[in-house]
Amino acid sequence: MTATPDLGAPRLATADLLRSVFRRHASGVAVITAGGEAGPVGFTATSLTSVSAEPPLLSFGIGTGSSSWPTVSETEYVGVHILGDHQEELAATFARSGADRFGPPTAWREGPRGVPVLSGVLAWLVCRVVGRVPAGDHRIVIAEVLLGDPTGTGSPLLYHQGRFSGLRE
Repeated sequence: MTATPDLGAPRLATADLLRSVFRRHASGVAVITAGGEAGPVGFTATSLTSVSAEPPLLSFGIGTGSSSWPTVSETEYVGVHILGDHQEELAATFARSGADRFGPPTAWREGPRGVPVLSGVLAWLVCRVVGRVPAGDHRIVIAEVLLGDPTGTGSPLLYHQGRFSGLRE
């Protein structure tokens, strides 16, 4: 019989356990945007997932306590932006509570359906929200892809161990 390394004692499920485990899971970094009556809103998301090819659907999670949630809870359209490894500061700005996310140096324009479109990203999509599913203190937003631009170049920005980083060659 082969000896196995000590894996440690299992812990009961808590928010801290979940955060600790998911810090070890590398994920891509996206920024979700929406146009609102009081101006554009947006947030950094690491929960972006492709859901279906036919029809083209994606999902992302958003906390109901987020400053962006009131707008995202009512908007019909959202923008989804895939960040490159050169956009760590942009990701940090959209993750920071109370930040002026659309002020300088953020470069953006109003895109199709009134969705804020960020400049310099690897790819962006404009999507129509088709569902908001309650999930604890979050909502899972399901959106249908309407149009986009995948022509940015470079490597993706990743989030791992509580930090942004890029791919290693």
